[in-house]
Amino acid sequence: MSKPRLAPYAKAELALAALRPSEYTAALIQVLQAKSAAVRDAKVLEIGSGSGVVLAALGELGAASLCGIDIEEDAVASGMLLLAELGHGNTSELYLGDMWLPVAGRRFDLIVANLPHFPMERSEVQGRLPTWSAGGSNGRVLLDPFLEGLDAHLADGGRAIIAHNAFVGMEQSRKILAESGLVLNVVLTTLVYIPGDKLSRLTPGVLAAQDGRSIHRYGPYAFGDMHIVEITRGGVPA
Repeated sequence: MSKPRLAPYAKAELALAALRPSEYTAALIQVLQAKSAAVRDAKVLEIGSGSGVVLAALGELGAASLCGIDIEEDAVASGMLLLAELGHGNTSELYLGDMWLPVAGRRFDLIVANLPHFPMERSEVQGRLPTWSAGGSNGRVLLDPFLEGLDAHLADGGRAIIAHNAFVGMEQSRKILAESGLVLNVVLTTLVYIPGDKLSRLTPGVLAAQDGRSIHRYGPYAFGDMHIVEITRGGVPA
């Protein structure tokens, strides 16, 4: 697609601020760095590419090609600008579109994602886009279609590495993947801070079920267990 621009300047600043990376992004990049051998020379796809920083990290790790998809026009624009600035413009392509539609019929060696999958509905959160974190009442509105379409887009021997909140049903994800012969393994678990504006929007039933289990509260402060998981066919490759 043609190179987009973020304009005017004030709008660009707001867009970049709204797309700023999170703890989830940092943990995902940490795992990708640890698995750099799987990135080198790989054809890479990121669903929900946001700011483009994960694709940038993959480019620095030696990916052969970078492909990103996002439903936010500002995300596509800022991602393309970042990748071009870092010298990856000739090996990258970004699409404005919904989930797998822009890459129908294509397969990739490595697929990454940090999808909005917090159990909350879309709402206005100061400094963020309405789509930020919103995964529907159970957190799975985007996660399930991603998992269901994964097998059709993984190359032979390929893998996916994604962020996955512990409180949105790991066993449900394993069940969906098993139907396509895919296996999910946790490679990193960390705590992420849940700010008050998110905690207040968390589906009450999920909070009640997970409070004291995968959601930990200390006075006014809350943290949630978050995993980075690797998905492969039949097991975990080296």
